[in-house]
Amino acid sequence: MPDSAIVKYHVKLKFEVDGVVEKADLIGAIFGQTEGLFGPKMNLNELQKTWKVGRIEINLDSRNGKTFGDVIIPMSTDISTASLIAAAVENVDKVGPCTAHLKLIGVEDVRATKKKVIVDRAKEIMKEWATKIESSTEEELRDVAESTKAAKIISFGREELPAGPGIYASDTVIIVEGRADVLNLLRAGIENTVAVEGTNIPESVAKLSREKKAIAFLDGDRGGDMILRELQQVARVETVYRAPQGREVEELTPVEILDILRREPAPPRHGSPREEHREFRREEYREERREFRREEPRGPPVQLPNGLAEKTKEVFPQINGTLEGVILDESLAQKSKVPVSELVKTLQSTEGAKYVIFDGIITQRMLDAAEKAGVKAIVGHRTGEVTRRVEVLTATFRDAGLE
Repeated sequence: MPDSAIVKYHVKLKFEVDGVVEKADLIGAIFGQTEGLFGPKMNLNELQKTWKVGRIEINLDSRNGKTFGDVIIPMSTDISTASLIAAAVENVDKVGPCTAHLKLIGVEDVRATKKKVIVDRAKEIMKEWATKIESSTEEELRDVAESTKAAKIISFGREELPAGPGIYASDTVIIVEGRADVLNLLRAGIENTVAVEGTNIPESVAKLSREKKAIAFLDGDRGGDMILRELQQVARVETVYRAPQGREVEELTPVEILDILRREPAPPRHGSPREEHREFRREEYREERREFRREEPRGPPVQLPNGLAEKTKEVFPQINGTLEGVILDESLAQKSKVPVSELVKTLQSTEGAKYVIFDGIITQRMLDAAEKAGVKAIVGHRTGEVTRRVEVLTATFRDAGLE
């Protein structure tokens, strides 16, 4: 019998004999009636000697004076030879004195079966490997996340300003606009930060800038311009960095933050603070300060769509202070939860997005992306400078009965 590893085909037949016979009778009939049909080299006994045909397997059962069963002939020849032998065996019509009927069931390609077994096993191996890698990756991400969570926002000065825990130990302080900016810099591993919380620069920050080297890292919008002018009048700022035009510090990724802080700082303004201040009319300056102060006067609360206020109250504890946002569908079911820095990109690729609740400031860029995505309403901490009206309802957490 040839080694099973080299068997290529199984020739399978079923038979019916009009009489009671044994396996030896059927094997004798197969060998005897196929011998010499196609020359000596094609005799089954010769093919067995050269390991081209294996041991013929027969399963049979006798009842009511008849014998039934099947025949399996393992072969390692080419398909043409296998087909010829199959046709010859199918032509056997006598087993001893009894009439016999053999019928070919089929020629099975053993290699195809082996290939399927190998492929199935390969899938199992790949799945096991992927599971191990995924578990390892999740553990690594958890370690990274834990290292980031180690830094917590603290309160600084009598105004209890949001600040990083490194503000006391470092001889340099980075001044930013709000709490979300401090949190985002903490994610980038920068802990010597303090937020001014509006354009009205607190006395604690002004004093700190005279005691330490002060660096300003501000939004790339009109609000950032306002805070910079105020800082230049009441504090001593040695270096100024800005987010890209139209973007805010809280939207930047850690990589973008570090890249900006490695660049050459923005050139200093010429002239004294008094001369800089004269570039703007006093009345216009007051109006701009009113616009960007966090404690600005508010009108009546915005009426949120049915169920959105309740959903906002449910989501708020999960995202507040995380710089993350959730995208909801028409039924207020959550479709995705992503960092604020990826929110605009995610909206562009999300179908069925109708509502957005996020831990950040509603900007013109955010509104433009929401309008294109078909979003009906956005809820955030506050609304920044909006120069173009869009068909998207903007609301704050205060409108939802929070903060």
